[in-house]
Amino acid sequence: MSANLINLLIEATWQTLYMVAASAALGTIFGLPLGVFLATSQRGELLSRPWVNKVLGLVVNATRSVPFIILVVAIIPFTRMIAGTSIGTTAAIVPLTLAAVPFIARLIENAIREVDSGLIEAARAMGATPLQIIRKVLIPEALPSITLGLTLAVVSLIGYSAMVGAVGGEGLGDLGIRYGYQRFMPDVMAVVVIILIILVQLVQSIGEWIAGQVDKRAAKGRGQ
Repeated sequence: MSANLINLLIEATWQTLYMVAASAALGTIFGLPLGVFLATSQRGELLSRPWVNKVLGLVVNATRSVPFIILVVAIIPFTRMIAGTSIGTTAAIVPLTLAAVPFIARLIENAIREVDSGLIEAARAMGATPLQIIRKVLIPEALPSITLGLTLAVVSLIGYSAMVGAVGGEGLGDLGIRYGYQRFMPDVMAVVVIILIILVQLVQSIGEWIAGQVDKRAAKGRGQ
């Protein structure tokens, strides 16, 4: 493999990391509060807003049901409005974020719902407000599951970032298509796949380690 291709692989790897990191951060910023609201806003719950819950639930389900490659093409005008262009690494962050938000929201919702309801009732009995219960009970107790959920979301975004290369995005997916597929260079395709596998393994390992550390601290705090 030539030095030029090696440089292209390095650049494409950084582009992929940039896309995934930015979309994961933005997806968490919007998805975390949305997931918490979905988990606490059904009838009789802390933030009881059943109609709002139903509407948001429908929107989240509708967004999640659209295949990612179709979503990328369908929102090209919106992407161009936000990023100023519909191609390139920065433009790819827009559909990646839109795909991440509902996915992360559902993961957060499921993690929150796993918290023992007895803890919520105990906090209510002590006079805690709904926001205090969310901030001091629900999120800390669900943190290990939230961490694992976010890890799963980042892993999925790595796969999506490779797919977006087929429609004008940059990164490893674009490099694999342009050189590995279109120019019949299977060695480039193989290296791209190996790098993606390594990235996924690293993210998964780091996420599981963080979840373990958070869980240990939570268990220690409950023991005290």
